Amino acid sequence: MFRETVTSVHHWSDRTFSFCTSRDPAFRFNAGEFVLVGIRHAGKPILRAYSIVSPPWSDELEFLSIKIADGELTSRLQYIKEGDEILIATKTTGTLRNAALIPGANLWLLATGTGLAPFMSLIRDLEILEAWSCIHVIHSVRDSTDLAYQDQLTTAFSTCTETKHLHSIIRPILHYQAIVTGAGDARITAQLASGALAIDCAKDRVMLCGNMAFNREVAAWCEQKGMTEGSLRKPGDFVLEKAFVDT
Repeated sequence: MFRETVTSVHHWSDRTFSFCTSRDPAFRFNAGEFVLVGIRHAGKPILRAYSIVSPPWSDELEFLSIKIADGELTSRLQYIKEGDEILIATKTTGTLRNAALIPGANLWLLATGTGLAPFMSLIRDLEILEAWSCIHVIHSVRDSTDLAYQDQLTTAFSTCTETKHLHSIIRPILHYQAIVTGAGDARITAQLASGALAIDCAKDRVMLCGNMAFNREVAAWCEQKGMTEGSLRKPGDFVLEKAFVDT
């Protein structure tokens, strides 16, 4: 278990926040993976699976979290501050890997809420950027205040110092769409059904990360269109992340 130090905290809304920590040089991960993260409370560690927001080449680790008043971890984690200790497991894993997809034309990253986290890592990974003609990031939230990283996505990270070297590569291929259901926007599932999200199921590939109901519904849509779920052992047309923090 790595003992890291919180370097910054950002509260996006009263429902979501993100935080950065130091990174032990021995910690390695692939873009799109998650790891157990937590704090020590009452003499024991409280850990949950969190997708890593930061790209593999970053000197820091970043995570995006929800806030749940009675959640065993998040009720405490939301109050962390710079200098606090964070526990991070040594092993990472996850299904949102480029290697789990059959090569295709365009990559669609469909997320709800904090499910955006692994996609923030993926779209700043050179392997991903070189593999696809176009990358669509579709982020659905209830309220506009929960549109984490919207400025970075809208500007293709042009204002982010550590990502400026990738801006010229990201800008031509990144297409970002924010969906705010509380403002009347149709949900991702409805836009898939209507054809508003023009996914070419024969050529495009899809990654899903959201709550379990969302993942099930979109996975069913993909399968109805003849797409197959992929894995590292047997790549397919779409993949989904099953780990989702809810406490």
